[in-house]
Amino acid sequence: MLYATGRLLVAGAATTLPAPPKARGSALRGRRRELHFPGNPEPPFCVFLPGRLARPSVPPGRRAVLRRGRMPPAMGAGLAGSEPRPRRGRCVSQAAGAAGPDVATETAPRNSKRPARGSRRLEAAGRWALLALVTLLSFATRFHRLDQPPHICWDETHFGKMGSYYINRTFFFDVHPPLGKMLIGLAGYLSGYDGTFLFQKPGDKYEHHSYMGMRGFCAFLGSCLVPFAYLTVLDLSKSHPAALLAAALITFDTGCLTLSQYILLDPILMFFIMAAMLSMVKSNSYADRPFSAPWWFWLSLTGVSLAGALGVKFVGLFIILHVGLNTISDLWHLFGDLSLSLVTLGKHLTARILCLIVLPLALYTATFAVHFTVLNKSGPGDGFFSSAFQARLSGNNLHNASIPEHLAYGSVITMKNVRMAIGYLHSHRHLYPEGVGARQQQVTTYLHKDYNNLWIIKKHNTNSDPLDPSYPVEFVRHGDIIRLEHKETSRNLHSHYHEAPLTRKHYQVTGYGINGTGDSNDFWRIEIVNRKFGNRIKVLRSRIRLIHLVTGCVLGSSGKVLPRWGWEQLEVTCTPYLKETLNSIWNVEDHINPKLPNISLNVLQPSFPEILLESHMVMIRGNNGLKPKDNEFTSKPWHWPINYQGLRFSGINDTDFRVYLLGNPVVWWLNLLSIALYLLSGSIMAIAMQRGAQLPAEVAGLSRVLLRGGGQVLLGWMLHYFPFFLMGRVLYFHHYFPAMLFSSMLTGVLWDTLLRLCAWGVTSSCLARAVHVVGILSLLLGTAYSFYLFHPLAYGMVGPLAQDPQSPMAGLRWLESWDF
Repeated sequence: MLYATGRLLVAGAATTLPAPPKARGSALRGRRRELHFPGNPEPPFCVFLPGRLARPSVPPGRRAVLRRGRMPPAMGAGLAGSEPRPRRGRCVSQAAGAAGPDVATETAPRNSKRPARGSRRLEAAGRWALLALVTLLSFATRFHRLDQPPHICWDETHFGKMGSYYINRTFFFDVHPPLGKMLIGLAGYLSGYDGTFLFQKPGDKYEHHSYMGMRGFCAFLGSCLVPFAYLTVLDLSKSHPAALLAAALITFDTGCLTLSQYILLDPILMFFIMAAMLSMVKSNSYADRPFSAPWWFWLSLTGVSLAGALGVKFVGLFIILHVGLNTISDLWHLFGDLSLSLVTLGKHLTARILCLIVLPLALYTATFAVHFTVLNKSGPGDGFFSSAFQARLSGNNLHNASIPEHLAYGSVITMKNVRMAIGYLHSHRHLYPEGVGARQQQVTTYLHKDYNNLWIIKKHNTNSDPLDPSYPVEFVRHGDIIRLEHKETSRNLHSHYHEAPLTRKHYQVTGYGINGTGDSNDFWRIEIVNRKFGNRIKVLRSRIRLIHLVTGCVLGSSGKVLPRWGWEQLEVTCTPYLKETLNSIWNVEDHINPKLPNISLNVLQPSFPEILLESHMVMIRGNNGLKPKDNEFTSKPWHWPINYQGLRFSGINDTDFRVYLLGNPVVWWLNLLSIALYLLSGSIMAIAMQRGAQLPAEVAGLSRVLLRGGGQVLLGWMLHYFPFFLMGRVLYFHHYFPAMLFSSMLTGVLWDTLLRLCAWGVTSSCLARAVHVVGILSLLLGTAYSFYLFHPLAYGMVGPLAQDPQSPMAGLRWLESWDF
């Protein structure tokens, strides 16, 4: 007896079913008939069985509906299927053959268990084989010709050099957090690279230096993106074709391939982003088993991946925001579950705080602790940090130095601007040229140590020598009126109402006077910004401002480079705007006063939290101040989804080995079309479901897949793309690639769902199966063929440029902006 509480799908040979008790009607071959049970108030629903008959128990008085089966949804009302199931109809024999075991054998109780167990094993083996095939293809494409070209390409000159700095333990500055560069340096060290290659400019040959370890590490992480995307889409859609399509789009994208083959941060960043996405989705799938071992594992791995993404680049904040929104949604639904006690809700909240906040913060902070511990030698990054920070670096002139602690009159000092890369207050004997303010001695800021950086601090109302042994020591305090006399030229730091050389509405700063004798425009009031060290001015640690007594302006540096007459040093101005900015804040670095006892600067070194905070401030300012390099193509965010313009990775002329970063146009434009189609179809489905439309169960299940699974990856695309419209810094094409991964996953979910809906609307089971299979295969083959056409962009081109009709790439230059 075969009963169902709703609609029953019978896939296989024709079977005549006896009518259950109190039922009216019968089941006829190839026709739908309803079996009515009295008192059933609910509409029928579907039970989908992949080629097997169901024997559910039905309470008396219920209604069952026996109908021809429709295509199973990927999620929702029935069991998930990876392909459309055959239905009874005009192709009965073919459907029965495609359905798996014969229905006749399944009706025999003694033989029903063995085929089921065997089919499950076969299905599991098939799933693993498909994942292995996808992974193998990804690794094969990423590691193919990995050693070519054997010279520096694009930003390898930066990140390869930074890997060398880690090996040599030399301190440097970069606008990104340190994890990515540390991993590159570790990969180079483990593969035998000794850190001696200079990485000076693109095109320099590696020669005998070992670079394959660093490229291989990046290629390995780039290869993992494909199986990560496959597993993520599979978990969201429960559809192998959807997962396979998403994996193929990423595998056959020439842009992702190019970024994965070189010593760059991008494959490392995308690895952690995709790992966080996969872990989050897996954690969601165990929502019905909270606090189980798998649930804890995936939740913790999500936190680890978030720390990794943020530790490589600050754009890792976007995936943190994605996970945060998902977590808030989860907690909100749990809060609405009245069956959960407050204690259980507290456990859920605590678990997420520990795994998604505390754990990532601890790991992120640990990367900086390792970074500062390893890089303990003075290097090219010293000048970007404060004097107190530099005192901890071996080889820096402040390391283990002994100088007087507090500033006193008569002291010879250097003053360093707090803002990154501004340098020291400086003057020299050269005058401002005619037409540039008053023709007096130039005052600038200079990035390097120099005798012209030395100034003598004196009282404003006396010319007596404070270093005279007969005078007692008098410390400089907050609010004192002082003069600063340039030690080499004996001219005073001076300002007046003349306009600054470059910055309008700012006043000119000059050196004025003879042997320290000037006028009232030489008087400055010294103020301590951070008064936590008291009224005395402490070397390295006190942050001070100089207020001009006559004009009321503040001494600062605009950071603008002076023309050749100013020796291309940086402009110093006196700004009438009194708002505290880093440009107008200074600290005392060098300090010479024979009347004061010296102390070791080790006692003035900042603590780890202070170092951590300073490094982040410097990185943020560096990011905001990034400028494009010479002959470098920048782009705008609206260029990216349409694949408007690429980047030259290597080579310019027809004799060069050329690599061009450009997305596979078929993949990218398909992704762009898919986003538009998703917004349209998703809106229609959401409106229909919100209005309570009675959708067939199959359509309702597919709608849930599209709205939930597709919505998850669409949110990821939006979070990794739209924030760039708000950024003021220089932007490049490669910034879009994390968002591109999400758009590829959305394409897989969307087209599999649309094809299933098309197949559902077809009456013939054979035709329904063909619609889905042919559609997926067409997309896969089209993507693979486009990769065959465009693969020279990633693997290298030699010969005429694409503008030349004789070039093999001439017919592939579909947009004039493509410069390969």
